Amino acid sequence: MAHFTKPAEGSWTEHFGLATEPVVYDDSTSPEFYELERDAIFRRTWLNVGRVEQLPRKGSYFTKELDAARTAVLVVRDMDDEVRSYHNMCRHRGNKLVWQDYPREETQGVCRQFTCKYHGWRYDLQGNLTFVQQEDEFFNLDKSNFGLAPVRTDVWEGFVFVTLDPDAPPLREYMGRLGAGIEGYPFHLMTQKHTYRAEVGSNWKLFIDAFVEFYHAPVLHAKQATEEESRKLQSFGYEALAYDIDGPHAMVSSWGGMSPPKDLGMVKPIDRVLRSGLFGPWDAPDIGALPSGLNPSGHPAWGLDSYLFFPNFMILIWKPNWYLTYHYWPTSHHTHVFETSLYFVPPANAYERLEQELAVVTFKEFGLQDGNTLEATQMMIETGAVREFPLCDQEVMLRHLHRTCRQYVADHQGGPTRTTVRVSAAS
Repeated sequence: MAHFTKPAEGSWTEHFGLATEPVVYDDSTSPEFYELERDAIFRRTWLNVGRVEQLPRKGSYFTKELDAARTAVLVVRDMDDEVRSYHNMCRHRGNKLVWQDYPREETQGVCRQFTCKYHGWRYDLQGNLTFVQQEDEFFNLDKSNFGLAPVRTDVWEGFVFVTLDPDAPPLREYMGRLGAGIEGYPFHLMTQKHTYRAEVGSNWKLFIDAFVEFYHAPVLHAKQATEEESRKLQSFGYEALAYDIDGPHAMVSSWGGMSPPKDLGMVKPIDRVLRSGLFGPWDAPDIGALPSGLNPSGHPAWGLDSYLFFPNFMILIWKPNWYLTYHYWPTSHHTHVFETSLYFVPPANAYERLEQELAVVTFKEFGLQDGNTLEATQMMIETGAVREFPLCDQEVMLRHLHRTCRQYVADHQGGPTRTTVRVSAAS
């Protein structure tokens, strides 16, 4: 059942069956809980590792570090035009197969075969072992038994996913109703890509928390608006248009359809000159009809829908016909790598390029403001001086995320009675 407007009685939180008491963030401070998450979540769910545009022709490949899932993968378009993935490991002595100067750095390229730089073993694009240096020195070696270890791979709307769980449901089924609601969006038309990457000193869930509520926006981002507009936003506060939850996934629909704003005095001079800003270029390209799942409330001031596909992949679709993605890749219980990519229809001229680049740098400033709070939050919640924190109704997706993580861990352990790490039962 979809939830398009705020419930007439009660709250979003209660409407989705979530508890309303203060929450405890032990799941974001415990090294032991993080180790459980690695096996219970990151080795059992579908993880988005890239897009098909990164594999433009046969032989194209890229690598992806999946530290939280305890592996690294090699993704390739084979000679049959099929997207495949493998553990990025040579079958001889376990050396990482594809890397350049630094083994922990991701890479990409085009080739016809993969050659291990340690002893020269070679593999074709289907993962078959094709050459062994001094093969007659081995004992009854059957090369057909030593191909690359495959990783289950599928593609949804041009997004390449992998899972280490052979029993995981099909990808499209996993994406659920929220994924189905945006199928058909022309992601493939938006190939102008700008990417940021940062190493962040906080638990991976805390950055997601920052991006699934807009309660902070009038305060944290006050200086991004004109002084008069900032005062107005703080006096009225903020409330989203709609929320929805489907299994482990969730979304929030927000106002912000200012393209252009009715009052040009609301925005900065550079925004007026380039007709662009945080919400993207004001002159939206024609990309055809949008999927029915967008703007579920049908609100005329709709600006964007933010989808969190559990565990760590977000898609934000903006009214001016562009989108961005967020990825949160854990590296420890209190560190992670944050990646964001902004996608546009390729600009037709220099002015359109400048419109897009203004949106990109404006977003970077907002992202820095959001990320700037995370290490301070991590530092203090790790002290344990205060353990219970109240959340408002606009933070409903935070409650759902942390409850979902705890449930995955409990299920992996065989039920709540086997949970060995202290976490709050509050949702």
